[in-house]
Amino acid sequence: MSMTDPVADFLTRIRNAIQAAHGTVEIPSSRLKKEMARILQEQGYIAQHEVLDPDAEHPGERIRIQLKYTDDRRSAISGLRRVSRPGQRHYAGPKAMRKVQGGLGVAIVSTSSGVMTDHDARKAGVGGEVVAEVW
Repeated sequence: MSMTDPVADFLTRIRNAIQAAHGTVEIPSSRLKKEMARILQEQGYIAQHEVLDPDAEHPGERIRIQLKYTDDRRSAISGLRRVSRPGQRHYAGPKAMRKVQGGLGVAIVSTSSGVMTDHDARKAGVGGEVVAEVW
């Protein structure tokens, strides 16, 4: 199966793992996905993430994400959405970035100065490609 949209795959794997109430999920690694995992952890949506080295079973690096749940087994993530897709990129300037779920969620933005949250991008005055939204 060819992967045309690795970011959508990243989000879907997390979504499926939450749906199945898994504790961890492993995802093939890339620079963007590592940054996305970092942001999810910083924002408190996941417990932690680690990059696993390639081994005999998995030729490439992978990211192991430890999902975060409340005491009553509800996920810290209630929604994930791919915004910018390979067929339809979505760019926004710092002023045009809309707030996710009225400011309760966070958008992951790929800017010229790195991958950051919509909040940080607004603060830094940079725009970029709105990769995904999490709430």
